Amino acid sequence: MAQKRTTPKQQVALTKLFVLDTNVLMHDPSSLLRFEEHDIYLPMMTLEELDNNKKGMTEVARNARQASRFLDQIVSDPQANMEQGITLAPHSGGAATGRLFIQTYAINSELPAALPSYKGDNQILGVMLHLQREFAKRQVILVSKDINMRIKARALGFSAEDYFNDKVLEDTDLLYSGTRQLTDDFWDKHGKGMESWQENTRTFYRIKGPLCRELLINEFVYQEGAQPLYAQVREQVGNGAVLETIKDFTHAKNNIWGITARNREQNFALNLLMNPDIDFVTLLGQAGTGKTLLTLAAGLTQVLEDKRYNEIIMTRVTVPVGEDIGFLPGTEEEKMTPWMGALEDNLDVLNKTDDSAGEWGRAATQDLIRSRIKIKSLNFMRGRTFLNKFLIIDEAQNLTPKQMKTLITRAGPGTKVICLGNIAQIDTPYLTEGSSGLTYVVDRFKGWLHSGHVTLMRGERSRLADHAAEVL
Repeated sequence: MAQKRTTPKQQVALTKLFVLDTNVLMHDPSSLLRFEEHDIYLPMMTLEELDNNKKGMTEVARNARQASRFLDQIVSDPQANMEQGITLAPHSGGAATGRLFIQTYAINSELPAALPSYKGDNQILGVMLHLQREFAKRQVILVSKDINMRIKARALGFSAEDYFNDKVLEDTDLLYSGTRQLTDDFWDKHGKGMESWQENTRTFYRIKGPLCRELLINEFVYQEGAQPLYAQVREQVGNGAVLETIKDFTHAKNNIWGITARNREQNFALNLLMNPDIDFVTLLGQAGTGKTLLTLAAGLTQVLEDKRYNEIIMTRVTVPVGEDIGFLPGTEEEKMTPWMGALEDNLDVLNKTDDSAGEWGRAATQDLIRSRIKIKSLNFMRGRTFLNKFLIIDEAQNLTPKQMKTLITRAGPGTKVICLGNIAQIDTPYLTEGSSGLTYVVDRFKGWLHSGHVTLMRGERSRLADHAAEVL
């Protein structure tokens, strides 16, 4: 390795110098362009670990290869000056105005004896120590997704941060719930000059007032009391909005495959699932709130009775909760079967809703249902296009935003996509409630004319399950 020094200029005192750990690049290959006016420093060990992780077909390996390609593109630019740092502005469309520095000379910093120098993490900490001494007037910060790495860095007196750029929300309590309770004085403030009319058994209200600016298209509003109102926002322009009353799926006459809504949020969810104008639905909720059951009931009704879709396609991330049991035999569908216990359980419930069918009738229905439900693995989704399908993505909280984009963009004409999940149960490493792909799509799709979201609040599985969710 050349002994000539390439170091960030000392006169830049206001901007920070971020030292990137390998896991940041493997988590988000475009992270180099996310630090605005600040400079980035890549230790040689980061590049070495990137090289070690590029083999394979996993998402991490793909990201490592993408990060390497991206670095090659930046470094091979004829205008790139390794001595002065490579400006990132041309590669980011002006979003990142800082410079990229890569370690090109050997650094031998004395770390405590308890930290063996052959470990990659400790070599990066050695680079941190060197940079902190070299640029005493400048803030040098380590960015890492590894908690232990950040703890070690802070123990040695360095500044260390997590990579936050992919976080949609700092606090998931602020996540859009899809529902809004109207205050008691709502009609006093918004009822003046109100227009109302009826279309296809639905009532519409055109209202004006201060709350209208906060409303989003397809958001559900409700008011309990002597004259309850359950409505959906259909239009929103400036200080005005149009509300449409919703169909009551709590009533037995409006049952969906024998299933009725047991609470307010389930009623809202069925209105989204049964609406042909809504192409994308997200349902959040803890275990037992009825996400999968409602979605399957709506899917079967629209596939077998209304003939709106050809078939139901169900997929989910195969992240084990406990120890992995190894390779599974059989076809793609057979390999996915152990992961689809939730599907089997819900089909059992739906198959028992028709009491008049008898044993033979139920068996025939079961065969028909299974012929219209396909189980697919996420691994083979790239490049596919689904036409007139009812696509269910279960356990969507375990998907990254990039994986979520890959799946949703599979939807062709006439396809409806439903994402189900509970952001409190994330099993994928490095994913948090704030950076989950499910949180990402809920936030990005809110207010779009053809999408809707509901957070299901009340568990309906059993009193035992509800109590366990509260106390455990």
